[in-house]
Amino acid sequence: MMHDTAETKGPRIVIALDFPDRKSALSLVNQLSPEHCRLKVGKQLFTAAGPELVRELVQRGYDIFLDLKFHDIPNTVASACRSAADLGVWMLNVHALGGKSMLEAAADAVKDSTQQRPLLIAVTLLTSLDRVDIETIGLRGSVQENVTRLAKLTADSGLDGVVCSAQEATTLKQAMGQEFILVTPGIRLQDTRSDDQVRVVTPTNAITHGSDYLVIGRPITSAPDPMNVLQKINEEIRRVK
Repeated sequence: MMHDTAETKGPRIVIALDFPDRKSALSLVNQLSPEHCRLKVGKQLFTAAGPELVRELVQRGYDIFLDLKFHDIPNTVASACRSAADLGVWMLNVHALGGKSMLEAAADAVKDSTQQRPLLIAVTLLTSLDRVDIETIGLRGSVQENVTRLAKLTADSGLDGVVCSAQEATTLKQAMGQEFILVTPGIRLQDTRSDDQVRVVTPTNAITHGSDYLVIGRPITSAPDPMNVLQKINEEIRRVK
């Protein structure tokens, strides 16, 4: 299993396995290769297929980003992170809005994993949110101000990085340093719809802005030839750096 810092060269594309069941997910995975991508298992697929599928994907050689966004009292989140780490995942995440005690508990929990310690990142604000949304929630300031504040809290709590929009990546790299890992969802190709992501950007733009890993779903998973699209994106972003 690869365990990167922001400076290493492993696959930078993380394909979102947003499928309703194991069979659909494996139908795509069978067309891919762990040398060219990592995989993200989120709430829908994990609820349907469970940890058994995660273990199977790890055994196939894939680095898995377990995207369950834990957000609960510190002890509960710590226990969940420990269980996730024991699955052998490469990366997992929690919500930064859970607060410092919860974040520190999560960071401590993954250190004790029987597997190689996974990367632990936090969600700052969901990429589906815009300024009107965060004002409705009651958060003060702009999207960027809230994201930066939560990223600093994440770093201070001992985590490895955050999930963020590429539009926030440049500011975060400057504020947090190159080693702080930025994982960017909402990636779309030039000719695709934005779907339900408000803050979107292309792969090249994301890398240029400072994103380390790009989470891409439908542009690859819905393509007639997913591997061909994946290879084209990999070639495109390799030319950036």
